[in-house]
Amino acid sequence: MSKKQKETREEKNKSSKKKKKMKLWKKILLVLLLIIIAIAAYFIYNSIRIKGEVSLSGMLATAVGHDENTRKNLGEFQVLILGVSTDQAGVDLTDTIMVASYNPNTQEAVLLSIPRDSYTGKNPKKATVSQKINAIYNLTKDPEETLDAVNELTGLDINYYMVVKTEALIELVDAIGPIQFNVPIDMDYDDPTQDLHIHLKAGMQPIDGEKAEQLLRFRHNNDDTTYPAEYGGNDIGRMRTQREFISATISQTITAGNITKIGQILDIASRNLITNVDFNALKDYIPYAVEFNIDNLKTAVLPGTTPNLKETNNVSIYVVDKEETEVLIQELFYGQTAESSTGSDTNSTNTTNATSSSNNTSNQSTTSLSKEDIKIEILNGSGSKSKLQDAVDLLTGEGYNVTKTGTTSTISTTIITNKKGIEDEEMKEIKNILGVGSISTNKSANSKVHVQIVIGKDFENSER
Repeated sequence: MSKKQKETREEKNKSSKKKKKMKLWKKILLVLLLIIIAIAAYFIYNSIRIKGEVSLSGMLATAVGHDENTRKNLGEFQVLILGVSTDQAGVDLTDTIMVASYNPNTQEAVLLSIPRDSYTGKNPKKATVSQKINAIYNLTKDPEETLDAVNELTGLDINYYMVVKTEALIELVDAIGPIQFNVPIDMDYDDPTQDLHIHLKAGMQPIDGEKAEQLLRFRHNNDDTTYPAEYGGNDIGRMRTQREFISATISQTITAGNITKIGQILDIASRNLITNVDFNALKDYIPYAVEFNIDNLKTAVLPGTTPNLKETNNVSIYVVDKEETEVLIQELFYGQTAESSTGSDTNSTNTTNATSSSNNTSNQSTTSLSKEDIKIEILNGSGSKSKLQDAVDLLTGEGYNVTKTGTTSTISTTIITNKKGIEDEEMKEIKNILGVGSISTNKSANSKVHVQIVIGKDFENSER
């Protein structure tokens, strides 16, 4: 750990100690006050909403003393989530590592999965099990250590963590559920050492707390079969199921009907949650979270590869791709000017955070190149293997130079990123050839391509 990181850790520890000095009665009073305000606001809202004079968000904001500038001054809330279960030997197992963020001004949120085997050491040829990111919390019991490792891998600056016990999810799903969810495959697995028995059939069905644990902890069947390659395969498929189920749970939790269950939800959290989140700050986000539309949730997995065991000291690890991770982080967490993927090309924007003027198309010089000189990278995020070749064929057939291809996590909307200041007309033509896409600009002096395209599910369903 660097000197700067140690100094930052010491500052965090001092701050944490100060927070712990808050009297227990103050915390209880704060929770009770939030519950009373939320319930009162909900019933007042229900009594007058027919007149169209008020929104639930506005009512809650007023109730906690917010004005028209409060939301504008709120930054993006980011937190590291560690899902932990305990086996029969009393060992804590880190089943889920995920970064979650919410921006109240854009009403966008992100769930980014961190593979459990992500390697945190310097030399993969000398890898040890203890250098996997999921081993850090098990060894240290200090969430700050895992937080530092995630920040190092992603380049983010996350300050908060939440360690969530498996029991919390089970109780939450039972409190607000069951959750309607489409189980992707038949799941049949037994591990007596963990008292874990998973028996689920594929298809849409109600998921209660017990089934939720089975669903989220599944990796492979008793016969070693697992998720199909087109879904994600093994741990990648597991993380995709986790993100999609959490998305479904969020969409059902953040509804007006569950306002009256806030007390029960907070009680579940208090018994199963270890966190350094400042709840005095978090409460400011509550009035705007009720507006959140689950369609604005972006999900992804940290890109990387799983090397041959002969290359990693016979330890199965996941090596994060730093270059692709940088691109993904920019797309997910930092604002970009984008053209709408539907209808005509307009000046609509999708901004998740403030960016420098160098990322603004109005301040960038453009580059004029012939089609064969424009180097294009295509990443397959459609979830369908065949679509990658379809995209390559479309662009090369029109004379463009596709120099690099690969696979990334599944996304809904195709993203066409201008990496070298290519002229707007060329970017629009590429979009027209594909038939779908959101055009954005993110110039990078280190980029080896002029244009990067991540094809999404919309490409699979488009008519070209």
